[in-house]
Amino acid sequence: MTLKRLALLLLLLPMLALWGCEGDQGPAGPAGADGQDGQDGQDGQDGQDAIVSCIECHNTDLQNAIVLQYARSQHALGEYVDYAGGRSSCARCHSGNGFREYWDTGAVDGNLMQPSPFLCGDCHMIHTTFDAANDYALRASDEVVWSHVVGTFDFGDNSNVCGNCHQARTAEPNIAAPGETFTITSTHYGPHHGAMANVLAGTGFAEIAGSMTYPTGGGHLAAGMTCIDCHMGTYSDGAGGHTWWPNVDACGTCHAGASDFDINGFQTEIQGLLDDLQAQLFALGVIEQVDEDGVLMWEPVTGTYPMAQARAYFNWIGLTEDRSLGVHNPRYVEALLTNSLEAITPTE
Repeated sequence: MTLKRLALLLLLLPMLALWGCEGDQGPAGPAGADGQDGQDGQDGQDGQDAIVSCIECHNTDLQNAIVLQYARSQHALGEYVDYAGGRSSCARCHSGNGFREYWDTGAVDGNLMQPSPFLCGDCHMIHTTFDAANDYALRASDEVVWSHVVGTFDFGDNSNVCGNCHQARTAEPNIAAPGETFTITSTHYGPHHGAMANVLAGTGFAEIAGSMTYPTGGGHLAAGMTCIDCHMGTYSDGAGGHTWWPNVDACGTCHAGASDFDINGFQTEIQGLLDDLQAQLFALGVIEQVDEDGVLMWEPVTGTYPMAQARAYFNWIGLTEDRSLGVHNPRYVEALLTNSLEAITPTE
């Protein structure tokens, strides 16, 4: 027998052994015990299925709508990102990455070299729980902490995120330095631009005594209307939704037939009071008009003034930059302007 035949025989032996051992199959044995029942999976239509949960947000129609609305907002403009967004003291409200750092850590730890405009993930907590009910929750919904005085304020809804940035940040003169006079040391003196939360809440301005009393708990806030009710109503005609431009349709619930915000001519009245107060402050030398790169601007003249004049200026500049012409808190604004004008107008 050759070596090749011997090797082939050795390879076939295991196969022959297995083949030879297999006989006819016997009868089937008894059935085994049933296994433990599992829990049925959830249907994809109840919003809990992973895929369905994702597409509640990740769908073209919803995302395109919000992106296009946001593109119409001043927050998307990023107008002051380069100017203030990198400063550690300003970044919490003037840049998206500064806002995120402040609310995630409690501070902005130094200047930002590359401040960025606000993006969705700066205001919203994205992909933290992976369920439609909690994802996209606001990063900063805690009650408003006033920066200019001790205390907090709760608007009762997501308007708190607005109020934590849109506030005066500077105490009115009689609180900052009580006395007979007040010294304005900077041409930038006054409440921080856009103190809408203070106007809506009816606090933080110079409540000079006069012919009008200041309302307590009045205005739109008492009627249950907050920032988001007016500024994030149903989107139409370029307003509402994520544009944050107020939609006049939101006024119709209380002001039937309203076609603009000058309801009963109130905004016209407030503009008249602002103009009169500006003229009086100019006549007294408290403010002057200056040319800044071809744009005429009003600024305070540095110096020491009677307390009433400094307080009147604080109210005038703050309510001018509120830009609602009294809509945010009608009677409060009217009282502030009326009493300020009375306090600084010389009597004959």
